[in-house]
Amino acid sequence: MLEYIPEEAASNPTRNIGKKGEGGPAMIQAANFVAVSCVTLLLGCGLLRREPVPEVSVVPHVEIERYLGTWYEIARYPNRFQKECVAVTAEYSLRDDGRIRDVNACRKGALDGPAKSIEGKAWVVDRATNAKLKVQFFWPFRGAYWIIDLGKDYEYAVVGHPNRKYLWILSRTPRMEPAVYDAVVGRLVKQGYDPGRLQRTLQPTGRS
Repeated sequence: MLEYIPEEAASNPTRNIGKKGEGGPAMIQAANFVAVSCVTLLLGCGLLRREPVPEVSVVPHVEIERYLGTWYEIARYPNRFQKECVAVTAEYSLRDDGRIRDVNACRKGALDGPAKSIEGKAWVVDRATNAKLKVQFFWPFRGAYWIIDLGKDYEYAVVGHPNRKYLWILSRTPRMEPAVYDAVVGRLVKQGYDPGRLQRTLQPTGRS
């Protein structure tokens, strides 16, 4: 409630304290109350002390050749460019120039809705892990594509962003076993992601 403190009082809260005829002990008590209330508010809002958020970490190594192929989207953080998209897939293949062709497809609104697709390109920016890439669909805009979880047999993958704004859970099949999904979500929590924001993606075999 700091915005309700008059500007002059906020800049000099002790101006009238102890001044003869202008408050005395009552003013001191009121000032103490305001100070304690402000500190309580700041602590309650987490403004004075926040738990540090861990940096997003990627997997130790990705074999790009094994990562290529078709992926089915199991869940995602809602975003404006996938509005109403269901039956979402991503198809990755190598281009002649060594970069990765990225074809994203979905159905609009329903499994039998209009088909939509877009083609872009991606490239590795961290050769030590191959887990950090850049993706571009429209020049000159590009975005981070970080592989932050990956199945041992490349049966699932999780793609995130360093600021946690975007998140996708992908699978080689349209459906992911509940135990696998729960384990993936548990690891995402440790990475500082909010599982409550995840939106499950409808796929042709039923709800993933």
